Amino acid sequence: MYDMNKIVSSSFIAMALGMLITGCKKDNYEKPTSILSGKVIYNKEAVGVRSNGVQLELWQHGFQLFTKIPVYVAQDGTFSASLFDGNYKLVRLPGNGPWVNNTDSIDITVNGGTTVEVPVQPYFIIKNATAGKSGTKVTATFSIERVNASQPLESATLYLGKTNIVDAVNNLKAASLSAGAIGDITAPVTINVDIPATLSGEPFFFARIGVKTAGVGELIYTQPIKIE
Repeated sequence: MYDMNKIVSSSFIAMALGMLITGCKKDNYEKPTSILSGKVIYNKEAVGVRSNGVQLELWQHGFQLFTKIPVYVAQDGTFSASLFDGNYKLVRLPGNGPWVNNTDSIDITVNGGTTVEVPVQPYFIIKNATAGKSGTKVTATFSIERVNASQPLESATLYLGKTNIVDAVNNLKAASLSAGAIGDITAPVTINVDIPATLSGEPFFFARIGVKTAGVGELIYTQPIKIE
């Protein structure tokens, strides 16, 4: 007669060894070691965006699993991704970003450390931005330049935050002006915002200006301005 306990024990050991071997094989898979880094630019300057609000996509041909690799853009317009060496296509997603849609992909060859610039055409850009504290208010002055006339201006907003990550989602206080209140965008624009109690006792905090285009979800931003 067969000893069922021995049969079960042998089966369990074989199964455990199989799982261990499979796990070892997975652990031994090669990991990507090359870094693709870059920035989204207009007129050779990085474009300010909402932190992790804008996404690019990378696609690599020639593999059985053809899936996208999402790449999130930091608020200063930079991005990076760990990849295997090879040829990729970088795609600017339609409707994702404060710029005109561009469906042309960018061919990229990754070989070790690789850098790339991703050109975009914003609807508007912000120029000559300054911000400072006066009493219980922060005042920002800037100008708006129209780059593409296909969509009108909707508004401009001054945001305050405790850290340098500050935008429409990450802020402690904000004040906006509509396009109607701004009027002539060729003239300097000034926005005032009251400093909230959560920031009044801080040795420093940050301000940032965002401009929204009508019909476009994401704003274009200045870089954060330290307020002391």
